[in-house]
Amino acid sequence: MSSHAPQVVEIIPEKTPIRVVPATALPHLDGALSYRCETPLHIGQLVATPLGKRQVVGLVIGRADASAAMTLKTVTPFHADYHLTPEMQQFLDWVAKWYLEKPGLVLKMASSVPSALKDDALSIGYHAIASPDQAKTARRQSILAELAGKVPETLSAIRAMTGATASTIKAMCDDGLLAAVPMTPDNSANLLDHMTIQDRLKSLKDEQSTAAKTLAKAVTAKQYSAFLLDGVTGSGKTEVYFEAVAAALKAGRQALILLPEIALSQAFERRCYERFGFRPGLWHSGLTDSRRRAVWRDAIRGKPMIVAGARSALFLPFKNPGVIIVDEEHEQSFRQQDGVRYHARDMAVLRAHLSQIPVILSSATPSLESLVNAEQGKYHHIRLMSRYGAAGMPDMALIDLGKTPAERRRWLSPPLVDAISKALEQKEQVLLFLNRRGYAPMSLCLSCRERIVCPNCSAWLVTHKSAGELRCHHCGHNSQFPSICPSCQTEGMIMSCGPGVERLAEEVTIRFPEARQGIFSSDAITTPALAEQFFNAVHNDEIDIIIGTQMVAKGHHFPDLTLVGVVDADLGLGGADLRGGELSWQLLTQVAGRAGRAERPGKVLLQTAMPQSAVLQSLIHDDRDGFIEAEKAARQDAAMPPYGRLAAVILSGRDEARLMIIARQMVDHWPNFDGVTLLGPAPAPLRLLRRNYRVRFLLKSERDVNLQRVITSWLAAISIPSAVSCQVDIDPVSFF
Repeated sequence: MSSHAPQVVEIIPEKTPIRVVPATALPHLDGALSYRCETPLHIGQLVATPLGKRQVVGLVIGRADASAAMTLKTVTPFHADYHLTPEMQQFLDWVAKWYLEKPGLVLKMASSVPSALKDDALSIGYHAIASPDQAKTARRQSILAELAGKVPETLSAIRAMTGATASTIKAMCDDGLLAAVPMTPDNSANLLDHMTIQDRLKSLKDEQSTAAKTLAKAVTAKQYSAFLLDGVTGSGKTEVYFEAVAAALKAGRQALILLPEIALSQAFERRCYERFGFRPGLWHSGLTDSRRRAVWRDAIRGKPMIVAGARSALFLPFKNPGVIIVDEEHEQSFRQQDGVRYHARDMAVLRAHLSQIPVILSSATPSLESLVNAEQGKYHHIRLMSRYGAAGMPDMALIDLGKTPAERRRWLSPPLVDAISKALEQKEQVLLFLNRRGYAPMSLCLSCRERIVCPNCSAWLVTHKSAGELRCHHCGHNSQFPSICPSCQTEGMIMSCGPGVERLAEEVTIRFPEARQGIFSSDAITTPALAEQFFNAVHNDEIDIIIGTQMVAKGHHFPDLTLVGVVDADLGLGGADLRGGELSWQLLTQVAGRAGRAERPGKVLLQTAMPQSAVLQSLIHDDRDGFIEAEKAARQDAAMPPYGRLAAVILSGRDEARLMIIARQMVDHWPNFDGVTLLGPAPAPLRLLRRNYRVRFLLKSERDVNLQRVITSWLAAISIPSAVSCQVDIDPVSFF
């Protein structure tokens, strides 16, 4: 990375030929085409760009050859505010080059709200000017609570959120509870004028207070620094990094917080409101276009703001960033697996470096990559060793299923059933964790023993009993649960095998008929609003037993939850994934961290058929450091990340035999680069995906090898037919 230096934005005179990157995929080397402009333009300005019969967003990157000026098409600038900073342009360029992606596709992620570039008609919005307790009816109180701290919302948006009628809103305006304001493109996404940045350091423990001051000081220094905020579950990491956010806001700058799961967004929105007195701008795929438009415009105009969002929020065109925070930095969901395959954590560090601002990576179970970077002095390592407030860490124990198995066709062992009964008797909440969606992971015919597989993928169909269907979790295919075996035509012999969360819920109903239960999985919780409803039910003691997949492990705080039961702690311990042990340790540690986060002590029971597993032994003996050192040693011996580099090249197409012929031709063209090993070709573990066969290569190299240059040189010598897709995955985290 080059060192940061102030850059002067060049202005290109009118009538000058210019180079523009259209926000789309182009085969050209740099993704740019030549146009002309009728008005002066800045380097970095966003323009309406004619491309064939359509217009797309384009980015002005420089001057073009003047010889063809008269034949060039003309671009039209959008609003003068809509230009990318030099640092943002550098960032997009780096992402494209690092991941070997087309520049236009990367630019598209930064201009993903085309309506934000258009002028808006004036409309009327409403915002709360009174607190909920000033309203006389419960209905009005709930409307005020929903609108508190938010930007002005249109009548239709308020109706969607609260069900309020136009007459109710008008009456609340007449009574001085709401105010009507003009809605323009300049409406702030966060009501910063009304925020209250309070000094919260006095409520933190010594180690949290020291950490908070360190991070806030780094923000005020206005230079690049990287921090690994490494604290046990429940240690107050969010409150600590909120002080860095406050420092950015006080300086009139922007703060970005990346979240691993959009289901967390509304709960996080509430925490921000409690801390700062206003709600952050949210950014994820489930938002309305108008909300995304408002956040995008505030970002590019440099308004002081907080944005909390999914990985794609990293590509918002912030004009004045002050700090970037990656919450739960270890989560693999920060890696985009289709389209532009980037890792938001790694690119957050890059963006902070280019913008000369701090980046904070927060986790109770840091990735090995981040721990090694801290060990090598690239990151400042801040440890929080104790829980926030009076809470202690939960006790953990294994249940050896070889000694105390569950009953036949049941999944809860006697010791876990007893522990659940005791917790319920004491009016405490229970979490049962099973990282399997649906009712059962597979179905087979008892007559011919054939498993039912997806017609589009080489994967078993998952039984979803509540919907009465089988689903593929890779391509989305679904079909009714069959009464006749599709292979041998025998009737009534299809059996669902193994447990998913739906099947576990059936057993809970049978064993604990009086207990109120709720399933927390991506099938049941499909929007942030549903997640918020679920959290509210848990906090209001309307749910006794939570049954959840990995979604429930991510940052949730349930004060009355004292018992966590892991139904199958062995999931993920097998397999060839180089990060398998690390991922299992992280997930189980995070799940265990949901227990005992308030005054009552917590207990975690892990059912296992592999009690001597290194992962499980490290958990029950609280030997995090020993486990990490063993993982590091194994990776170092094998020269695997973070001590070596990997890249994958995946061929896919409808004709598997043709794929293998092309793959062998690619091997013939392999030039034997020093320090690089080519593994493959081999059928991918998921050999068929969405009716396309898949063949993989894996490139393994030393840490300092430029794999991008190797791959570019190799592929340039090969002619791959248009019917075959060739994808490059730099620094992969998934090997399916």
